[in-house]
Amino acid sequence: MRKNLLYLSLLIMLPTLVSCMGEPAVRDDYNTTVNTGGQIEARYLADGKYEVHYKSRAILQDFEKFEVFYPSAITEGTEKWPVVIFSNGTGVRASSYVPVLAHLASWGFIVIGTEEMNSWSGFSSEMCVRFLKKVNETEVLDGWDDNPFYGHVDMDRIGVSGHSQGGVGVINAATENKNSSLIKTIFAASPASLDLAEGFMWDYDPSLVSCPIFMVSSTGAAYEDLVVSGAQLDEIYDAVPNTVTKVKARRNNAEHGDMLSYSDGYMTAWFMWQLCGDEEAAKAFIGDDAEILSNSLYQDQRINIVE
Repeated sequence: MRKNLLYLSLLIMLPTLVSCMGEPAVRDDYNTTVNTGGQIEARYLADGKYEVHYKSRAILQDFEKFEVFYPSAITEGTEKWPVVIFSNGTGVRASSYVPVLAHLASWGFIVIGTEEMNSWSGFSSEMCVRFLKKVNETEVLDGWDDNPFYGHVDMDRIGVSGHSQGGVGVINAATENKNSSLIKTIFAASPASLDLAEGFMWDYDPSLVSCPIFMVSSTGAAYEDLVVSGAQLDEIYDAVPNTVTKVKARRNNAEHGDMLSYSDGYMTAWFMWQLCGDEEAAKAFIGDDAEILSNSLYQDQRINIVE
């Protein structure tokens, strides 16, 4: 009965969500207005040092196109750059949260998203990996005057980030697809609970995760609790093997949609640590004095670090 009521409540709310699809999901100035509770969180919420450029490529898929934000310095040498692939929440296309994508690119990542509306399977993320392989190996692409990514994509340093339904999508991207082994780390913001995913047939299995994963949600008592309650986030965390580095926390005084931007400081720090070996960023998560443990904006923190 409880599950049936849960699914019914969400179905009732879907028209409201769809009506908001055309609105930007993140404010342009979010990283100067979102509150932070620690020096590391604040540092990585600020813009990075790189100027950001953008390229897109249309594709005959439901997700319409690949949208890539990248450091302008990518063509200045022979360096290969790490990648973060974004998996969209329900009704929230990549074009709705451009500031988040551009912010991460300013820290030295090739950031790629799509206009996917149903991301749970990880298919669009898998296609992003295939596209990255192509642009890394092909000097000249039809329709592009130049290819700044040729020889500059580090296929050994790929992370995935997803919100809500996209939180399911990133776990599937790392566990169920042809190129899952190329995914080195996961960030999942307010991932749909196992119960909710079962009801919508968004199958995923956190016990198959074999790379480091960082999960966040909020304490919002409205829509967030319908998507993933605190106990349900613990259930996902517990399902991930203890042989894997895993971190979870819940943001206070935030709602479901807020987690695209409110968690960005620690998301950026996570990818800087996991994909770039940034020791300063790592201090947010490792040791008894890990910053996220003492950050008053978060609660219910759990950390399992595997050396």
